[in-house]
Amino acid sequence: MKPIAKSSKLASVSYDIRGPVLDKARQMEEEGQKIIKLNIGNTAVFGLTPPDEIVQDMIRNLADAGGYTDSKGLFAPRKAVVHYTQEKGIRGVTVDDVYLGNGASELIQMAINALVNDGDEILIPSPDFPLYTAVVGLSGGRPVHYRCDEGAGWLPDLADIEANITPRTRGIMVCNPNNPTGALYPTDLLQGIIEIARRHQLVIFADEIYDKTLYDGNVHTSMAALADDVLFVTFNGLSKNYRSCGYRAGWMVLSGEKRHARDYIEGLNMLASLRLCSNTPGQLAIQTALGGYQSIRDLVAPSGRLCHQRDLAYELLTQIPGVSVVKPKAALYMFPRLDPKIYPIADDQQFAYELLAEEKVLIVQGTGFNWPEHDHFRLVFLPNVDDLREAIGRIERFLGGYRRRHFS
Repeated sequence: MKPIAKSSKLASVSYDIRGPVLDKARQMEEEGQKIIKLNIGNTAVFGLTPPDEIVQDMIRNLADAGGYTDSKGLFAPRKAVVHYTQEKGIRGVTVDDVYLGNGASELIQMAINALVNDGDEILIPSPDFPLYTAVVGLSGGRPVHYRCDEGAGWLPDLADIEANITPRTRGIMVCNPNNPTGALYPTDLLQGIIEIARRHQLVIFADEIYDKTLYDGNVHTSMAALADDVLFVTFNGLSKNYRSCGYRAGWMVLSGEKRHARDYIEGLNMLASLRLCSNTPGQLAIQTALGGYQSIRDLVAPSGRLCHQRDLAYELLTQIPGVSVVKPKAALYMFPRLDPKIYPIADDQQFAYELLAEEKVLIVQGTGFNWPEHDHFRLVFLPNVDDLREAIGRIERFLGGYRRRHFS
């Protein structure tokens, strides 16, 4: 029988957050081994659950959630998102500019699919959240990575963004607060990116899913609040700030220069209709979440669990010889660097595989985030302090063995 092959469109697609090393971890778990997972920001498995008022409101309304909604979503949660954009300083947003989706991920795919023709280019940060790169490729486009500068706190390099623009460039993806680095971008940098988009008539895609997960009193600025003459497509949702990953409740907001984007918006409306609507129970959580008590503030406060775990992970990692980390200002991750002079890693996926096999700790290698060198990995600091201390202790032990093997 003739083999059934996957689509050639998948040839350049990878998602190593749930990739081959995770497959090995699953196999080990099936054999009865316990794995400490530092690979994914799935809050619930670490005991970080949705606020009770969200859960109770969904339960109360579940009996009425059996039908399709409008393709863009229910009116009340979309109106709540409009109010949220007003709080963020984004002007001119109406209910019709808001699309609800099965998480921000679905809406990112929709936004790219509606824009990109074969051969078109989208600028994407490196390191990136790998969904961006995958979606552009699946849309027939070409992902072009601009470099974020570790020496500057992982801020995007404006000169590199400019240098990568060609006649085929259609948009710029910005992830702020950033996954995987935990960077938070200052207003002047955001204005610099906007100026580039303005000169080259590019769409700005702003992923702001971590906009409330901020440490040390830092404040998030929404890009779309800074200009009206550029088209902004802003993504957000409940998964991280409200520890509701499984509810798949996200939103997309169009703002700025919409007059010349009517054809693109027609495409978005078509794609929204094709998937009928996002899940109704998830939609029902949005209004309650945005209007209720913002418990994320307690978690990121100096005495809060997330802040304490961030500080501990940073302290423990930076004590390991040859390991350096830019301390995250936001989000749930850090992106440590392994000094190549001390850790001459030729294949960082193999490195992650060996760490898993020897120490039963699961991380994601840096190249999984389209970082070009084999000298970084991403660590999630969601486990409680005891598990985090144990996990990083095992990483330290593994790295000590690595040094001995390569320099004895």
